[in-house]
Formats: sequence, C-alpha cells, structure tokens
Amino acid sequence: MSKRKVAIQEDMLPGPGLADRFSQAADLGFQGIEFWSVTLPGQVGEIEKLSGRGGITAATINHGRRARFLDPNPEERGRALDELKEAIQLGSRIGAAGVVFVPHFFGPLLPDLSPYKTAIELERALLTAQLEQMAEELDRANIELWVEVVNRYETHLLVRLEDAASLVAPLHNPRIKIVADLFHMALDERELIGAIRTHAQSIGHVHLADSNRRLPGQGTLDFKSILKTLDEINYNGWMAFECGEPGQNQKRADAYFAEIPASLAALFG
Repeated sequence: MSKRKVAIQEDMLPGPGLADRFSQAADLGFQGIEFWSVTLPGQVGEIEKLSGRGGITAATINHGRRARFLDPNPEERGRALDELKEAIQLGSRIGAAGVVFVPHFFGPLLPDLSPYKTAIELERALLTAQLEQMAEELDRANIELWVEVVNRYETHLLVRLEDAASLVAPLHNPRIKIVADLFHMALDERELIGAIRTHAQSIGHVHLADSNRRLPGQGTLDFKSILKTLDEINYNGWMAFECGEPGQNQKRADAYFAEIPASLAALFG
C-alpha cells in the first residue's frame, strides 16, 4: 500500500474525537481521511492542527447530499453553489486534494421542454454553466472538483462514467474531473475495467467499496484486476473507503475498525 494514497471517510473511524480518528487511521495503515463538508466548518481549525500527525493528512472532502444544484428555485440553486464554494475554500485551507460532489439525486426537478430541450438536456446545460462558474474558485483555491456518478436507483442523470466524462471533457478544465466509485460502477457499468480504461484521463478520485457496499473483499468485485488497471493507467490520486451508509457510519465504526485490516490485506496483500 506504500505506493498508493488510501484514505477512509471520517465517520468510518470510531473516534470519538478528531485526534482519535487521526491516530486510528494511522494505526490501520491509511494515509489520509476524507471529511464531510457539512461538518467541516466546525472542524477546520482542529484539522489544520492535526494534519500530518502519524502521517495522516486531510485527503479529500465529500460534499454529500445537501442543497439541490438543479432545483427550479434559483434560491435553492444559490444555496447549493454557496455550500460548494465553502467546501472548496475550506478544503483548500486544510490541504485537501479535491472535493467530491454528486450533482443530483433521484428524479428530474426541471420540466421537459421538448422539442426545445428535454429535462436531462436542461439539467446538463445548467450543470455545465455551474461548473464553468466554479472554475475561478478552483483556481484561487488550487484544488480539484470531482463529479461523482451514482447508480440508477439514486439518480436518473449521471449513472455511468461516460455520462460524467462527456460533461466535464468539453470544459477543458484540468481541475474538474470525475469519481470512479466502484460500488456504483458495479451496478451500472457494462464493463467496469473497460470503463476505467476508457475514461482514465478524466478520473480524479476513486471510492473503494465492494459490490454490496461492504468493505473491499466482502463482496464479489475483483479488486486485484481493478488495482492493476489503475496502476496501468498511471492513476496516482486518492482512493477513499466509502462503505455502508456514507456519512452515517458512526454506529458501525467499531466493527469497521476491527474488519478493515483484513480488507486492506485483501486489497494490497
């Protein structure tokens, strides 16, 4: 695992405090922690003080499920963009490499205006404008923004890597990339390893979970082949454990702490 940068989401560590989580991440053999943007404002000062302890850094920020970027109400869209800007700014402050965000969950909120544009065409046009709006913020913060694809049960919009890659590629912005989340990919990619190869240049972040969203090695994914492929495409970004109920895993954190050594051994042993 020494050549790879592997992180774990903060709520998968038992804690109870941040200092405990930094120590626990180090004890398990991780290099970083992925923090949630919703709790970041109250943690940022302490994270700055702890960063580097035991070799653990603030790896990445997960924006989670907050205000809606593609809501018909401009006030709601404004809140969503303000929240994302805050995550970008705070992520930069703690030295995170990038911010993960899912543009939209579940069904469309915008109308179908065919023959002018379908709801999906409207959503993609709006999202493109929002991403373009973020470009200056990303340059100022010297940080990346990663669009995450989720499975068809959680969204109608960006379901496969090709959906997100076709959105970000025309922007020609090296700071805006996509997330390869192995759990979501297992549900919807026709050929998971082929998708990684095809969209190698667009991938900025990887989420690690097995086919059942349990820890790697507790489902059916062939992680040896996946990691070999990531090596072959020269992927050198972060890989973060995102299992169970992301953002709501505190109740299982003690069990994860006990099970993770075997998972890491299955991945990298």
